[in-house]
Amino acid sequence: MSYLSNIFYSARQKLIHIEKFIAGTSLLLLLILAITQVVLRNFFDFGFSDIDVVSRHLVLFITFMGAALASESSQHIKIDCINSLLKPSIKDALKIPLLFISAIICAAFFSYALQFWLDEKLYAPDNEKLALYLALIIPVGFFTLSLHFLLLALTLNKQDKE
Repeated sequence: MSYLSNIFYSARQKLIHIEKFIAGTSLLLLLILAITQVVLRNFFDFGFSDIDVVSRHLVLFITFMGAALASESSQHIKIDCINSLLKPSIKDALKIPLLFISAIICAAFFSYALQFWLDEKLYAPDNEKLALYLALIIPVGFFTLSLHFLLLALTLNKQDKE
């Protein structure tokens, strides 16, 4: 591997560790908040409305980080029907271009999601600021997916091919 490839590979590994931490922490926090809310509502006839908002967004955190980790290990859902008809050599030749295309599509989604978030920020009432900042996971999630696909395309070598 070249020096630049080592840097990209190291960035991939650090990104994986960060995503695992965020996904695990989000799942743990989601469980704690959900149990707390159930106990408060059932036993004390009391609850916090913000817990529901945070819980909905924690599901997005878990989903985006899980999607990034699944794409990293090539365990994501594949809906390509032509894949079963192609020879293995053609599949290998298409891997890197398809990763670049996936990175470009996720980057476009990131751009649109960020623009949407910035528009929402302009018009969000004060009582929805928490949900607004938690919704940043959508552009950040697409950026993370785009970065994963790009790093995979740049570091794919004989060891990584399946």
